[in-house]
Amino acid sequence: MKSKGTNENYLERIPQRSEWLDFSSDENGIVTLSKENTGLFNRIAQKLFKRPRVSYIHLDEMGSFIWPLLDGNKSIYELGVLVNEHFGDNAEPLYERLSRYLEIMNSYGFICFKD
Repeated sequence: MKSKGTNENYLERIPQRSEWLDFSSDENGIVTLSKENTGLFNRIAQKLFKRPRVSYIHLDEMGSFIWPLLDGNKSIYELGVLVNEHFGDNAEPLYERLSRYLEIMNSYGFICFKD
């Protein structure tokens, strides 16, 4: 079995928001993601442990800036340029921070990477 090549440049990957995830922003520009908790386990947890039917995830200032830009057209490198223009030195270490943020968002299923 052949493993997938590791020659891919991570900064060339193109993230995009998941279509099933709703979001809104407040007057300060802070984005809130809304995720419906579905499935058998979640339904049991809602009944027995009073868990909410919808979870709300509030993004920080940098996450709220990045979220609308995840349109499936911009690479991580291009996002980094925009973040650097907006936040300057406050975004450093820029690409390490941005790539880790996108990895976390991907692990929760909030975004995916285009092939």
